[in-house]
Amino acid sequence: MNAASKAGSTGKVFLVGAGPGDPELLTIKAARAIAAADVVLLDDLVNRDVLQHARPGVRIVEVGKRGGCQSTPQEFIERLLVAEARAGHRVVRLKGGDPFIFGRGGEECATLRAAGIEVEVVNGISSGLAAPSAIGVPLTHRAYSQGAIFITGHGKTEHDNPDWATLARLDLTLVIYMGVARCAEIQAALLAGGKPADTPVAVVRSATGAAQAQLITTLGALPTALAASGLGSPSIIVIGDVVRCAAGASLEQAIAA
Repeated sequence: MNAASKAGSTGKVFLVGAGPGDPELLTIKAARAIAAADVVLLDDLVNRDVLQHARPGVRIVEVGKRGGCQSTPQEFIERLLVAEARAGHRVVRLKGGDPFIFGRGGEECATLRAAGIEVEVVNGISSGLAAPSAIGVPLTHRAYSQGAIFITGHGKTEHDNPDWATLARLDLTLVIYMGVARCAEIQAALLAGGKPADTPVAVVRSATGAAQAQLITTLGALPTALAASGLGSPSIIVIGDVVRCAAGASLEQAIAA
């Protein structure tokens, strides 16, 4: 138990990004936060190898959240963070990727601040950065794209969807999180918005991890190719001409195969 606990004062919460999967991509600051924790609230997608940095006796609480599966309610997680900090504990909320990029870190931060609890964010490498890099695709390239947009394929409600028509008109790389289940819907909306059917697409599952797998295709062929590939979640979908830079086979060879 840390000094704060012994003194009976309120503890502190660290919202820590564990990165995309490879435990060597954990930052030094994240490793130090884990090492100092009394309690770790652990997301489902975090590589358990990062827990080697935790001290003996640390309490690990599984609070997994994954689309399509039974998940720990977000409200419960937030109440638990508050309760553990008020008990004087040094708490690490350990998330895959980065806590402030589709990690609900903003919601947790607001709850903790409203409760008067000190909170610190420790960034991690988001899968939206790691997935394209893992197959040799740069998100920006002077010949192909001057910018990139991170966007969710799964809104808070089924009616809370991105403006795909506007996104289709932008000459930027689209990096889509949580888009596999709505792949056909997203493809149809982008095509309807004017995105060319021959726009290159990459899908990368479990980027940087042992189960990493990828698909190179086009927007027009995406739903069929994705279904045939067997790739599921967690995957990142990258749409744009930068996919032409993918390591290995050319786009034309990949599609023909």
